Amino acid sequence: MSIIKIKNVHKTFDMGKEHVHVIKGVDLEIKKGEIVCFLGKSGSGKSTLLNLMAGLERPSSGEIVIQERPIHRLSEDALAKFRQKHVGFVFQAYNLLPMLTSLENVALPLIFKKESVSERNRLAKKMLDSVDLSDRTGHKPSEMSGGQQQRVSIARAFVTNPPIIFADEPTGNLDTKTTTIVLDLITGLVKKNNQTLIMVTHDEETTKYADKVVYLSDGKIDRIEEKKSNE
Repeated sequence: MSIIKIKNVHKTFDMGKEHVHVIKGVDLEIKKGEIVCFLGKSGSGKSTLLNLMAGLERPSSGEIVIQERPIHRLSEDALAKFRQKHVGFVFQAYNLLPMLTSLENVALPLIFKKESVSERNRLAKKMLDSVDLSDRTGHKPSEMSGGQQQRVSIARAFVTNPPIIFADEPTGNLDTKTTTIVLDLITGLVKKNNQTLIMVTHDEETTKYADKVVYLSDGKIDRIEEKKSNE
């Protein structure tokens, strides 16, 4: 069963008088529960494609259907509500709010679900415990290492239990040992919850975690490699 379907998607950015064609007619289907890596060099279009799928950017043309919803047709308000309910994000730069504690950062997405303060804190503590940060609930980002900050961002992405997780270079700022810990953590949570993970990377080593690798070059899919069976 496909959870994401992309059909003939193009994306052009206007840079002054110049039109930059970043995504060039991409077709792709991703199954529910798959771990998919977008692999390519800088400028290949992999992050733009992820942003289009996540509803952070709109395609210039083509169709993007997620859980049978044509998100390319949604209004801005409807798209925002869709992201809140169906999508979690893990970013290379962590994107934590510096004035908030780890507990408050993780609890933030639950505000939009109108959970009570006590329930938000309960779920956030549970999620921080699952990423082995139960002793860092009162710490702010500046008081934690890069690896700890990324684990907080992972907890935040998973706290609403969304069906799809998007991760854009989630280990780009981490050393080799911490990279392995973070990737084991993300993929372990995804498998445990039967979620779908789409991950952007430039690192060939990261693809060993994937069921499917989508190789991108110059805004197009070069090839797709099925690495594991999803039977």
